Amino acid sequence: MTEYTPVRRPIADQMYEVLLGQFMNGSRAPSETLNIGALSRELNVSQTPLREALARLEHTGLVRREALRGYRVAPIMSRAEIAQLMDARLLLEPKLAGEAAKRVSQEFLNEINQTVSDFAAAEARADNESETFGVYWNADHQFHMLIAAQAGNPFLETAYQALGGQIQRFRLFSKMGHTGLSAAVPEHQAILDALKARDADAAGDAMRAHIEGAIERSLR
Repeated sequence: MTEYTPVRRPIADQMYEVLLGQFMNGSRAPSETLNIGALSRELNVSQTPLREALARLEHTGLVRREALRGYRVAPIMSRAEIAQLMDARLLLEPKLAGEAAKRVSQEFLNEINQTVSDFAAAEARADNESETFGVYWNADHQFHMLIAAQAGNPFLETAYQALGGQIQRFRLFSKMGHTGLSAAVPEHQAILDALKARDADAAGDAMRAHIEGAIERSLR
């Protein structure tokens, strides 16, 4: 019998998860300097995997690298930035949802239904537990990415992905997940219902209502 040997995750992957968890639980504040030497000592790892993890986090929009100054946690979005981001989302996402509704497959429905279930399960506890907030954060990300991919237009999908880092930054630092999750759950369900019905107009309208709701909650 072949003996099973657990696969050890690369240290860079572990550091990515550690730092992301610190962002989620608030122990790393927006705009905080991320000194690699200090992080290396604090986390008891070499600087190389930390640099790899920070470079990956930079692509998410949650970390910024400044010339001659190193890395820094991204700042909280200004009201103007939030409004501009949502304008871009309103141009793209209702169209993506409508196109996805025309191309629904059972596999797609199974996957997106799981994200809605995970999203709803996180609702009651997302304010207080960073791990549960992480479930919400990932479920929301997967929900929107699945729709973008299912739309069948690689140009629109690429345009949405280009916003991905800033959307992640908005999710994490705008506190939308804490103040608006109870409202966002039925909005996700409305989009899912329209997708199941293969109703392109209803899917687009539900997505528009969801994004407009997010704007209202974040700027309230």
